[in-house]
Amino acid sequence: MSRKKHSKELKAKIALDAIKGQKTMSELASEYRVHSNQIGRWKKQLFESAPDIFNMGKDKETEKKEVERDRLYKKVGQLQIEVDWLKKNRLSGMSAGEKIKYIEPKDSALSISRQYDLLGLPRSSYYQPRVFL
Repeated sequence: MSRKKHSKELKAKIALDAIKGQKTMSELASEYRVHSNQIGRWKKQLFESAPDIFNMGKDKETEKKEVERDRLYKKVGQLQIEVDWLKKNRLSGMSAGEKIKYIEPKDSALSISRQYDLLGLPRSSYYQPRVFL
């Protein structure tokens, strides 16, 4: 014999009827064909979870703020990496040829594309034509 599965709507309705007290537990049990112990558990669950109903809006707002804060921390971290990279290389006043020497193609926190953007160079200058013999 398999267990009956009751919808959350039905459980809430039965628990509310039990809370109202207009019918006894045995009357509710026979009306909904559910054991009176089960009705008691649903009633208890409803009482325990009732305060959470009023916090749902705040939880969504808090989650939204956390996502925004994480996004901003990520952005600040990326900008700090870029500032550190520029300070390390002190590239202002150099020619394009001199600036290209400071591009770090490997082991850099910045992509090659972003390094070229920070230097004010066209990325196409990175690609050198290959001579095939």
